[in-house]
Formats: sequence, structure tokens, C-alpha cells
Amino acid sequence: MIRRWREIERWIENGASAGRSSSYPMLPLRNVLIERRETVQVDGALGDWQAITIKFSGEVLPRERAGAFKGAMFAAYPGDLAFSKIDARNGAVGLIPESIPKAVVTSEYPVFTPKADRLRAAYLHHLLRADHFKADLQRKASGTSGRKRVTPEGFLDLEVPVPSLDEQDALIATYTEALARATKLEQEAEAVEHAGWQEFETALGAAPPVPLPDRPVFVARFKDVERWSHEGVLRSLTQTPTAGSMPTVPLGQRGKVSYGIQKSPANRPGTHARPYLRVANVQRGVLDLREIKFINVPDEEMPKLRLEVGDVLLCEGNSPDLVGRGAIWRGEITDCVHQNHVLRVRLDQSKLRPEFVLAVINSSPTAKPISAAKPNARPISPQSTAKRSRDYQFRTSVSTSSMTCLKYCIVKPE
Repeated sequence: MIRRWREIERWIENGASAGRSSSYPMLPLRNVLIERRETVQVDGALGDWQAITIKFSGEVLPRERAGAFKGAMFAAYPGDLAFSKIDARNGAVGLIPESIPKAVVTSEYPVFTPKADRLRAAYLHHLLRADHFKADLQRKASGTSGRKRVTPEGFLDLEVPVPSLDEQDALIATYTEALARATKLEQEAEAVEHAGWQEFETALGAAPPVPLPDRPVFVARFKDVERWSHEGVLRSLTQTPTAGSMPTVPLGQRGKVSYGIQKSPANRPGTHARPYLRVANVQRGVLDLREIKFINVPDEEMPKLRLEVGDVLLCEGNSPDLVGRGAIWRGEITDCVHQNHVLRVRLDQSKLRPEFVLAVINSSPTAKPISAAKPNARPISPQSTAKRSRDYQFRTSVSTSSMTCLKYCIVKPE
């Protein structure tokens, strides 16, 4: 079959639709939606009409605007569907919430009302979030690159499954119940995880300080004031620092912290192309290896750059949220190296376990100081992050049963 290039997009769209099946009737949206074209006329100010914005998540929110828009304006009410012609392909399709009784939009936001005898608003809300619906919307966009739009006609041509109203109610009830169970399980899991971290930190003498008593007025000796603040003085008077029962050693004495390779035009993938890890690959506790890039590394440089099983990888990052985010290398990819924004900690595993190091680094007493940076400072450099990583003190205790029972805890540098 021969096709013109300009028809390829539509051809792909038809192929995708043909490969999709549903046990419910598939109907175009024009059969279940009615376009609303109610004009709004105001004298300068919007008054009780509320301008809106539609997020890529489909959430419809109030927009701060008091004056009228230039050109024609149109009304939208709770339960109406509206979408952005430009951003619909990115997910900007949503229902007007009850919290916005009178929404006003421009011609860039077509508005539709679901037919009450065909669609429930709750069913339509979830339908708009379905992956296949968003994929179909992307294929409906047309126009020049960067300014592609979804027209009302193209939107209404989309075919969607339309169960009966009773079936829609049953689907929504089942989904809502499952979502409530999932939320409850997530809350229980968070509570268990939080309790586990507290026990972990307490056992190592690094538990966060207990809450301060409610004492708005108190007397303190001037010599006892570490810092001039209500919290600092009260904490110095009411709490005694917990002395750790384990000796401390710098992390640098149990392993070597080193940088990776710096990208440059000279090491673009060539004869010695090697896979390498970026900050995006190192998530908190796990490695995301779905997208791996390559860099040129000569054979003679591989011994010092090649990752080994058990290496702890830490992000140096350009923000406090990234600094110290880490994972463990398990040898997933042969001859893999790491970028200079990812620090490698190679441990003496006869004395220190990578899993424990990572757990301690992710604990609250460590995560805060290791990511600390001065306000309004320039982005944190690899040198400063590597030094902080090397200098952090570990508390150690040797179990009589096995070296695998070693316990370590990072505390602030002395």
C-alpha cells in the first residue's frame, strides 16, 4: 500500500483504533456530548465569573484574573467537559468541579455537556485519564511542530466505550472501593516503614530528638545558650544528647569515594563506546536502567572507571533533593561506568555492607546534613559532596556471631 507522507499520522491512528476492542459499545464522543456555546458578556471585570486553567493532569483550577478576556468568552458549569486545543494532547482535558459554579473560557477552550442519559460525570472523568484515550488525543493533534492543536471536530470523532448507566455506576463503585483499600494499605505501609526507621535510628544512637515540651516561658543561664532561639535554648535545658555506644569512623576509612567521567565532545560514543550511568538512572534505593546512554572510554581507563558489584552510587546533584540520593550497583550491565555527577563509593565489604550504608544514608539524621547547603549558594560541586561523603562518621559495632551483623551509623562530622 502506498500513502502520502501527510496521511501517515491518520493512517497510524486508524491502525491503533482497529487493534483495540471492548466488550462495551464503541461510540464517537459526538454521540454522547453536546457542545455548549453560551456566550458571556461583561463590562470590563469578570465579576462572579471565574477564569480557569486546566493542568496536564486534567485538574481544573481557578485562575487569578479579574479582567475580561479579549475576544469572545464562553460559559462552563460544574460537570461540563473542557479542553485546551493546544495542550489537550498533553492531558489538559477535564471536568469543571463543583467548586467553580461559573467558569469562563475563551474560544481556545471548547466546552461540552455530557448527555445525562448516556454518560455519568464520574465515568467520564476516569475515561479522560485512560492511557488509550490520551494516546488517541495525541494522534488527533494537527498543525506545525510545537503548535499542534486538537480541534473540536477531531475531539468529537474519538471513539470511546460507553456502557449502560448501571454498568458505569458499577464500574465507578468498584474502582472507588479499590482505591480506598489501596490508600489504606499505603498509609499502613508508611506507618510500618516509619516505625522501622525509628527503631533503626534508635538502635544506632541516631534517633531524631523527641518533641519539645510546651513551655512558652522559662528561665535559662546565659552560659547554657548555644544559639539565640527559643527552640535551641529549650532543647539545651530539657534534653541530654544521646551518647552513642558505638565508636565512629569516617566513611573514607571503610571505602573509597571517587568521581566518574566528565562528558565532553572528545568522548562522544566512538570506537570504545561504553554504557554509563547518569543522575536520572540513580533513584532513591533503586536504579532506573530503562534508558542507558553511551560514552567513549579507552580500554586503558576502564579499570579505574568500571563499576563493580556492591558499589554504592550517590548523586551529587544541583539541588538538596538530589544530593545523596543513592542506589547499589548489582552488575546489571557489563563494562558500565558512571558520569561525574554520580559518585562511587567502593567499600571494604569485609567490614561494611553496601545495603547498610545505603540505609544509613537514607535515614533522616544523615539525609539532612549530607544535603545541607548554604542559602542562596551556587550549585553544590562534586568536590564538596564527595568530601562530605568521605568525612561522615560511622558508628560501628562487631557482632560476636557474624561479620554480616556489623552495624553502622552516620553522624555529623566532628
